[in-house]
Amino acid sequence: MKRILALSAVLALGLGLAQVRVGIAFDAGGKFDRSFNQSAWEGAQKAAKDFGVRLFDFEPADPSQVGQGIRTFAQEGFDLVIGVGFANEPAITATAKEFPKVNFAVIDAVPGEGKLPNAVGLVFREHEGSFLVGYIAGKMTRTGVVGFIGGMDIPLIHKFEAGFRAGAEYAFKEDKIQGRVLVQYVGNTPAAWNDPAKAKEIAAAQARQGADIIYAAAGGSGLGLIDYVKQTKCLKEGGNVRFVRKADPYAKVPKYADYTRSCGTDGTKATPLFFIGVDANQNYLGDTDNNPATLNHGLTSMLKRVDVATYEVIKSVVQKSFKGGVREFGLSNNGVGYALDEYNKALLPQALVTKLETLKRQIIAGQIKVPESR
Repeated sequence: MKRILALSAVLALGLGLAQVRVGIAFDAGGKFDRSFNQSAWEGAQKAAKDFGVRLFDFEPADPSQVGQGIRTFAQEGFDLVIGVGFANEPAITATAKEFPKVNFAVIDAVPGEGKLPNAVGLVFREHEGSFLVGYIAGKMTRTGVVGFIGGMDIPLIHKFEAGFRAGAEYAFKEDKIQGRVLVQYVGNTPAAWNDPAKAKEIAAAQARQGADIIYAAAGGSGLGLIDYVKQTKCLKEGGNVRFVRKADPYAKVPKYADYTRSCGTDGTKATPLFFIGVDANQNYLGDTDNNPATLNHGLTSMLKRVDVATYEVIKSVVQKSFKGGVREFGLSNNGVGYALDEYNKALLPQALVTKLETLKRQIIAGQIKVPESR
């Protein structure tokens, strides 16, 4: 059965601790999608290292197999079964009812409407983190046009869209800019999470309309945006591309050779094209020459700390403090945020970073109400 389900095991070393077995069923895109699933896997690996648990994972070939993998973990008496992604919720809920002695968790959904003592939903305030990266986009855009690419057109991703739009518009209003936020989704089926070609087409269309900063909340599809940005490199003024900010905020950032050859050195005529990553810190994916000191095309990433949520729920089982219901992760407990590292620190002015900290405090205090839907 394990062979059929393609279960793979990683045994972490741990001394003096009772060994806990954890099964993880991944969402579309797999555990190495460099985004949502991979973040969960990294959190689980850290827990395995810290607590000496055994990890088993299941990557479905298609969505219909998810329930089978979850049920197998439960039948084998695992201490915790984690479903990565809302698509796992029905299977987790059904299996949790059938196996009351096994603990279950779902990332991005609430099993059993939060009423099962052995199942917990790990949910996020994605709109809060998206507000911050939207504000960054609104402040840093040269064209006054920013883009959003959603994966599957569902309420969960509408939270990303709503927060991003609100943040960008907040910045536009501050700077008295008549800005625009372009929005398009990859699709309305689970295939939308793993269609980078479609996301790349959307990115190209938004860039033609003048978007110089584009945020994708689209799982593996977002890699198509990143490819487009790195290949295109810049937008040149003309046609639909108009610079509402004439000053070049990236004038002092060293440019890599291919950028200079393609886009020139005159910042009044061309501006870099940027993506904003999601879930995990994807800033490094914008590095084109293995040199963080030169221009990086990852402006920032909206951090959705799926790794932290995964780690914490495994920790609760190890420490026998697991509780069913709902656990929420937002700005107040560092469950969401934005990425600042060696790849983008030269791109974001210190004054902007300082303002972002102020905005975080205002959101946490309820002084800024970030919308959760369109």
